[in-house]
Parts: sequence; C-alpha cells; structure tokens
Amino acid sequence: MQSLFLKSLMLAGVLACSHAAAADKPDYKVGDRLPQRSAPAAGEYKELPWDALIPPDWNPAKDLAGLDLSKLDDADPRATRALEKLRAAWDNAPIVGALNGTRVRIGGFMVPLDGLRGQVTEFLLVPYFGACIHTPPPPANQIIHVVPAKPFKTDQAMDAVWVSGVLQTTRSTTGMGSAGYVMKADVVAPFRK
Repeated sequence: MQSLFLKSLMLAGVLACSHAAAADKPDYKVGDRLPQRSAPAAGEYKELPWDALIPPDWNPAKDLAGLDLSKLDDADPRATRALEKLRAAWDNAPIVGALNGTRVRIGGFMVPLDGLRGQVTEFLLVPYFGACIHTPPPPANQIIHVVPAKPFKTDQAMDAVWVSGVLQTTRSTTGMGSAGYVMKADVVAPFRK
C-alpha cells in the first residue's frame, strides 16, 4: 500500500502537470482545468496558456532523482526531506522573464485573498480547481497574484474566470501560496468558452 506522503506527492505532481480539460458544467472537481483555445483570441490581449508560464527546461523533481518513493512511509525522515525539497522548488519556481509587461488574457480559478460583501479585490489565479484550498499550492510559476481595477462580484471561492491585463514577473507571497507573477487586471469576467 502506498504511503500518504507518496499519494500526496503523486497527486500534487499530477495536478500541477495535468493538461486535462474541465467539464462543460460549472461543477468542477479538484484538479479540473479550464479548456484552452487553440487559436489566439481576437482583441488587444494575447490569450496565454498556463504552460507558457513555465520555462521549458525547469524540472522541479531533479533533486529527488535516485530516491525510491515507493519505499518511503510517512514517518521516514527521507520522505519529510523530499517533500520539503519539492515544496521549496515549487515556491521558488522560475518564471518566464520575456512575459514581463505583456498584455495577456488567461482563464483560471480564483482563490480570493480578501472579500467584502461579495466583492473580491485581490486573488490568486490558479490553473486547476481546488488549488491552494483543497490541495497544496501549485508551483509559483503556475500562480498569478491578481489585483483587479475594480472589485469582482462573487459569492463563492474558486470561480472560473477570464483575467485580462498586464503581466508582471514579480514574486508575491501570500498565506495561500507563492506567486511567480502579478497582474493588475483591467478586466475580470466569468469564464465562458
């Protein structure tokens, strides 16, 4: 039987690297991703897929090479060290510097950082449902700290949204996760295909 550590590590890796599309209905499951368009959207913003935020040569598991995870249980100090190494690699995940200052549109799930009477004025945008709330946060290069130009009205966390604005390659640390990017959003809108 696999240890809880191994299951958690595998789930986190699968969720972070998964390219699965979300269901057509608004009832998302943990790990679901939103469908991406194959062609760029018309307008002044370049539609950006989540994979474009990850440098192509980044390998967060390189420090775990040679470690047989199937032989570790939760009480093994090697398991604790491996999880700490992986979390540190994810929190310090490299970003794509060439994206700094680009006007982009990206779809994802909202993790509110604040909210007052159904209005969110700051949130993390993540690529899959449940990130930062039901699962460990994704790598920093898969989290965008968003500050909308005007509050976004919502009554629930994890809304699927489109966010359009200028992407900055600035790190941000919050209680919900470390973001590799920050965006001053011109537009936040409900996600529609």
